[in-house]
Amino acid sequence: LDLRGIFPPLATPFSPSQEVDYAQLEGNLRRYASIPFRGLVVLGSNGEYPYLAPHERVEVVSCVRQALPRDRLLLAGSGCESTQATIELTVSMAEAGADVALVVTPCYYRGAMTTAALVHHYTEVGNASPIPVVLYNVPANTGLDLPMDAVITLAQHPNIIGIKDSGGDITRMGLMVHKTRQEDFQVLAGSAGFLLASYAVGAAGGVCALANVLGDPLCQLDHLCREGRWQEARDLQHRLIEPNTAVTRQFGIPGLKKAMEWFGYYGGPCRAPLAPLSPAQAEELKSTFSANGWL
Repeated sequence: LDLRGIFPPLATPFSPSQEVDYAQLEGNLRRYASIPFRGLVVLGSNGEYPYLAPHERVEVVSCVRQALPRDRLLLAGSGCESTQATIELTVSMAEAGADVALVVTPCYYRGAMTTAALVHHYTEVGNASPIPVVLYNVPANTGLDLPMDAVITLAQHPNIIGIKDSGGDITRMGLMVHKTRQEDFQVLAGSAGFLLASYAVGAAGGVCALANVLGDPLCQLDHLCREGRWQEARDLQHRLIEPNTAVTRQFGIPGLKKAMEWFGYYGGPCRAPLAPLSPAQAEELKSTFSANGWL
């Protein structure tokens, strides 16, 4: 599978009573259909994946698959804490129409998550999965960095086709590309703030929260990098750094959902215990987008 391009990790819309709002999800998907994304990621960190029940996770993937053109890839989060539960959910995601399973590192017993344990976990998932697997490294949420030697070993597995790395360590990403160059393995940048730098060291694409809000500019950045128009790409990248930080590290998913509202999408509430932004936080977020020319 060719993973080159931009994937928004979709926000999961909730109603005021905090139920999954499938009508609003379909409305957002209709708006995203005109943007040249390579595909969509459902139930990544930005989808509030840990807060959804297993049956809701499968229903969301099924809903997105029905609305998504067949030429767009659907990556679905299926990582659980146990290997057995991960395999079961991965099979369910494949049955619901996912093209690729995005499997986050198990981390609850992070002290025991050695290279050997993680290689065994992902190998078992890769062996059992009816669809290709992409590793998902998000140390800000898991407190665990998938070891480089584990990535290099797992890249040799015929059903493990890539990694989404959200750590932001460009040296590490470049080394990953270099060390797996003999394999059919693709590295995806996990954030818009370092997208250009990731492409410069050989990343194939990006799974970027900011694409929920600024999808067209991120696809434009992808295009400029592929054409080698580095000065234009740099100018655009600079304008994306502060908004990206605001909807990720600074204000998180509540900030992302608030920004979506300003650009014509449905953001809506988060599930508790995630709290909405205060009026002062929302004003600060808006000024960040305005200062960079987006509002």
